[in-house]
Amino acid sequence: MKMQQNEKPSDFIFVEEESTNIRHEIEKYLHYWKWFALALVIAVLGAYIKLRYTPNTYEVSTTILIDDDSSGGLSSQLAVLEDLGALSGSTKNIENEMGILKSRSLMSRVVRKLELNVSYFLEGHVRHGEVYKEELPFKTAFFIKDSTFFKRDSTFTLQILSDTHYKLTDFEGKFSSTHAFGKNVHTQYGEITITPKDITPNDINATYFVNTAPLKAVAEAYRNNLKVELLSDWASILVLKLKGPIKLKAEAILNELVRQYNKDGVEYKSLVGNNTDVFINERLALIETELEKVDKSAETFKTKNKLSDMPAEAKLILTTNSQLEKQIIDLNTQLKLVDYVMAHMDVSANALIPENLGINSGEVNTNSTRYNEILLERSRIANSSGKNNPVLNNLDAQLGQIRASIAQGLTNLKSRLVIALEEAQSQEQKINARITSAPKKEREYRDIQRQQQIIETLYLFLLQKREENAISLAVTVPNAKLIDTADGSDVAISPSRKRFYVIAIILGFVIPFMILYLMFLLDNKIHNPKELEAVVKAPFIGDIPKTIHENRILVKEDRGALAEAFRVLRTTMNFMLGHTINNPSKTVYITSTVPGEGKTFVAINLATVLAMSNKKVLLIGADIRKPKVAEYLNMPSAKIGLTMFLNDTSIEIPDIIERASSGGFDVIQSGIVPPNPSELLMNGRFDTILDYGKAHYDYVIVDTAPVNMVTDTVQIASKADMFLYIVRANYLDKRLLEIPKKLYNENRLPNMAMVMNDTDSKKGYGYGYGYGYGYGYGEQQAKRSWLNPFKR
Repeated sequence: MKMQQNEKPSDFIFVEEESTNIRHEIEKYLHYWKWFALALVIAVLGAYIKLRYTPNTYEVSTTILIDDDSSGGLSSQLAVLEDLGALSGSTKNIENEMGILKSRSLMSRVVRKLELNVSYFLEGHVRHGEVYKEELPFKTAFFIKDSTFFKRDSTFTLQILSDTHYKLTDFEGKFSSTHAFGKNVHTQYGEITITPKDITPNDINATYFVNTAPLKAVAEAYRNNLKVELLSDWASILVLKLKGPIKLKAEAILNELVRQYNKDGVEYKSLVGNNTDVFINERLALIETELEKVDKSAETFKTKNKLSDMPAEAKLILTTNSQLEKQIIDLNTQLKLVDYVMAHMDVSANALIPENLGINSGEVNTNSTRYNEILLERSRIANSSGKNNPVLNNLDAQLGQIRASIAQGLTNLKSRLVIALEEAQSQEQKINARITSAPKKEREYRDIQRQQQIIETLYLFLLQKREENAISLAVTVPNAKLIDTADGSDVAISPSRKRFYVIAIILGFVIPFMILYLMFLLDNKIHNPKELEAVVKAPFIGDIPKTIHENRILVKEDRGALAEAFRVLRTTMNFMLGHTINNPSKTVYITSTVPGEGKTFVAINLATVLAMSNKKVLLIGADIRKPKVAEYLNMPSAKIGLTMFLNDTSIEIPDIIERASSGGFDVIQSGIVPPNPSELLMNGRFDTILDYGKAHYDYVIVDTAPVNMVTDTVQIASKADMFLYIVRANYLDKRLLEIPKKLYNENRLPNMAMVMNDTDSKKGYGYGYGYGYGYGYGEQQAKRSWLNPFKR
């Protein structure tokens, strides 16, 4: 099939459409797989070291049931005692109990009880590990535990020298002393006695750091680390959680916290009972005295009047009046109880009011119970809050109202009792008037006996109430019922080893990926033919792979990737040049954008592969500003070169032609660098050389100057049959591609084609060669550094 008249060979060089090549992007990163491997090893090793020297953290929890009366917190076995008034209590607010459990005062008592302000650390090579005092091979006793002890912030070291002696050293190492175990030692930290517990040979020469910290700071740290949560919204069960490096220590703290909380609850509940007991004992002491006086009066009256039996008439009258006398006794008893309570309220303004004394007023009893409940609640809240707490002000207002109501109720009750008593006494007087026949002495005795019965009844009543109050104190239950003692898993919750290693592996991949991504993002070099073809639409006819040796010149026996690349370039170039009978010789110019892109390297090796095909080839070093041909071919610089020929008309062309030291082609060296290279190339004698070359050679290869530096190449471009524009991979700035793009679009370089030099197939750049010839040469490329690209 023949080409049409208007068709050119370059029209048959197909350019692959631009598309996203995922494999190409992946191969860019896979080329640096050693970076990923190294980063992965470093990350995993770092995670191992971090885990090795990071102390473990354990979580310990305990579960308690709050005694909330509204939710059935009172056991059914104790409910039978409610009739005695011993177990009446207020409904608790769960949120308040949670606040008390996290109070500063409660945690301070725990720290003081367990001496948590003193901590021990075993000296290590990298870090010092904390040791709980129960696990130490010795026991430390501080004798002076005053306010200074709980405010001290100091550290000293203790070294076990043997099973009988140890050495103390201050933290700065200025003072040290040796002591025997069990001996009282006077130090700047106070009097200390250290006794051995279970010293093993492994403990000899072990060094411990003993640190004392302020109690307030330690309590605040543990309080902030404590979590108190509801097990569920509809239950009164609380879960207490605490994290720490020592599981045993955390368990001891939670257990002691629950004990202190229950101890406070029992003390608060016992306040009413204790105050009632004191009140009853005081009343009994007074009544015993009065009862003794009345008994003595009755004894004296009977002895004096020699009374032993009552007449039948007096018995009949007294029988008729028995109910009235009983009423009078009850009324007098009630009046005395009212007077006692009113007197107690007047003397003790802010004290608890005695309850269940038998006063026949439901309103007074109810208000007394409510008053005591609110007063106890106010005391509990006042211990964990400030004086200006609005809750306290509200409770104070309620207490004032209830106390006034109780006082008014007692006053009203006393008025009613007095009226009832006066009415009963009036009826008694009427009955006494009817007993005219009763002996006067019998009436006097009955008066004495009545007083005796009143006091005795009151005495027995108070004895009964004292026993009831004692039962109430005996069955006082704590606020919290322990469901689960403090315990936790033996597996540390942090650091999470699996998580650490997963993060390390992720970072091992992400960090090098991000570094490479930034490198690629900031990279402004041209790397592969696709990037070149995307900007410059000129035909792309081949790429030259990297070589191990700089300036390598091909030989006939070469069958490696480099040799095959130039053979492919030769074939493609011939296809584009075509072949005409009238002009069998072809002139090929080779140029680049900037120096260092390998145009001389390509020119020499292209001349070599052309000569291998039994063609006569002339290589002209037209880059007269910076000649490199002689250096590449290891030839001595010519005394008469191109510049001498251009400047001296007496010199003939054969005088400047030399045989290349290798490659089988002829060479015209550049010669001496002239002061006016542009003018020399424009004087017409260069065209003479080209005409001579076409007449005597099959190919004339012209190594020209870079087009971005000087105008020499453009000035002599008209005589070229083809321009090979060399672009070096990983070298040329992408922004400089605008220069060949403009030259091609404006057709300033005839028959221009693009060639990429120094491509790296291992990075996915270039197309690869060597089919049928083996990969021996390619294997040698693997010896190159994987960190830095080879520069030619």
